[in-house]
Amino acid sequence: MAQGVFDFHYLRETGQNGMTSLAGLPAWLELGQVLGLTEAIERHVRLRQASQGYSDRQMVMAGIMLNLAGGDCVDDLMRLEEDEGFCRILQRVETHGMSRAARRAQERRWRKERKQTVPSPSSMRRYLSGFCSPEEAEPRQAGVARSLAPSEGLSGLHRANADLVAGVLARNPLETVTLDQDATLIEVEKKEALMCYKGFPAFQPTNVWLAELRMMLYSEFREGNVPAGSGNLRVLQDALRLLPEGVKEVQFRSDTAAYEVDLLRYMAEGQDPRFGVIKFAVGADVTPALREEVARMAEADWKPLRRWSEKTKTWQETGQEWGEVVFVPKWAAHSLKNPAYRFVVVRECLSQQPLPGTAEQLTFPFPTMEFGSKGLYKLHAVITNHTVAGDEIVWWYRERCGRSEEAHSILKEDLAGGRLPSKYFGVNAAWWMLAVMAMNLDSAMRRLVLGKLDETWLSRRMKAVRFLVLGLPGRVVEHARDLWIRVSAGRGGNLLCAMRGLIKGLVRGAPA
Repeated sequence: MAQGVFDFHYLRETGQNGMTSLAGLPAWLELGQVLGLTEAIERHVRLRQASQGYSDRQMVMAGIMLNLAGGDCVDDLMRLEEDEGFCRILQRVETHGMSRAARRAQERRWRKERKQTVPSPSSMRRYLSGFCSPEEAEPRQAGVARSLAPSEGLSGLHRANADLVAGVLARNPLETVTLDQDATLIEVEKKEALMCYKGFPAFQPTNVWLAELRMMLYSEFREGNVPAGSGNLRVLQDALRLLPEGVKEVQFRSDTAAYEVDLLRYMAEGQDPRFGVIKFAVGADVTPALREEVARMAEADWKPLRRWSEKTKTWQETGQEWGEVVFVPKWAAHSLKNPAYRFVVVRECLSQQPLPGTAEQLTFPFPTMEFGSKGLYKLHAVITNHTVAGDEIVWWYRERCGRSEEAHSILKEDLAGGRLPSKYFGVNAAWWMLAVMAMNLDSAMRRLVLGKLDETWLSRRMKAVRFLVLGLPGRVVEHARDLWIRVSAGRGGNLLCAMRGLIKGLVRGAPA
């Protein structure tokens, strides 16, 4: 008799058959080892140095593996443990390159026989609680945000993540890098969370994205009602300190949240002791004073903003116009020795014009301005110290939008960053950083390995990578004291074999 409607049957395996649904995941673990991620965790994260059980490296890597495998909560660690074939691989990986003495030292961390390969959910929850800072235990005023400094453990995760970025830069040397700074909201249902400006409880990390590598260099986790425009100079300084020695010049892009006097002066005046002047393009507030100067611009000062199409090899009209306005804000007018700031403005005529005399009664989610008989326009401004043409500034500034928003989407939708596990700030901050490190490891895989085999991998989402490569089924067998992962002879199996050859080539440290 059939089990269901269709004519097929499920048969439950009773023995240990070595099957795995994550045949591709060991390749990501191998890349992490080659790039120095596991070593960096051991060096920087020291929550469990004198304790029994799983080490810091094992706990952090378990969180990264959970993200890569598609888990979105702590309890999903049990899914990894149930994957018998993957656990066999992980057991072998744990002792790779260890001396006999080191293997015995690892075994002595357990008071009794170890029955699990992956930390249990309860173990992970206890471990994550170690990332809370002592300040969290202090009484707080209801509804008032706190700016909590990262705990020692959380700072260790930041440094380990920076070492991962440095490992990629060592194989793709760059003397000039572009940092994109942007915040994102993580909606939660925790009663302890504070309301963000959009009216729902949330946390709001501010992230620094390294554009050339498509990797997150630094992320400052914040409570939901901390303004996005607060403390951005400190965030940038923290990020700059994490850049490896090979980087000589830094460029910076951000939206209007970074329109802060101290931050702009820091970059324009060359106050950074290592990098000096930082070229930037930052969204500027459209203030009444700026509107007055824009209104004085002649029509001849406005130029069409064209986009170059690689497909057609032609310049295409966008319906937008740009111009450079002569404007000196009050904060930049106190001295003749001030560096030069340029303001580039972009206007776009609204496709649906309001009735005459009603524009002032309408509210738009963006700045607008009337230009006489031409009608109502959407208006945007960028402040910069760059010397290239104004339209190049606009396109360079806009490059940040899609990249950083895509990274936020991947963290919150494709990885576990969108489901914070706790009411405690430090736990959620550590959980977010595990997602960041997983995303960066996957970005490294695309840049150093997958992208070398096929450039289309560079633009694919994490979900596609998981479906096509990372989550391939296989069987783990032991032969001649070696482990073999048997996968299908199709596209996925061939790809995994090619990937391992490229990963092995990275060990020598030669540019990929």
